[in-house]
Amino acid sequence: MLHALAQGGRIVHRRDERGDIIEVDCFTRDGFRLTDCTLGLFSKLRRKHLIESRGGAPYRISREGLGAVRSQLDNR
Repeated sequence: MLHALAQGGRIVHRRDERGDIIEVDCFTRDGFRLTDCTLGLFSKLRRKHLIESRGGAPYRISREGLGAVRSQLDNR
């Protein structure tokens, strides 16, 4: 999932009435939805500061996240 975010993907989140995040959907830069994106994985990435959201926008990869991604042949 982190590789998809590094290539321009985003994580769209939904909140409940108290403001807690209750659901996340991960999308590639092409608009395809990733099936392995769970709330547990999202929480883990956020806790490690590998993803961030600015001003209520969808979550994107952070500088720390870019440093944590190993290079692969399909990365651009």
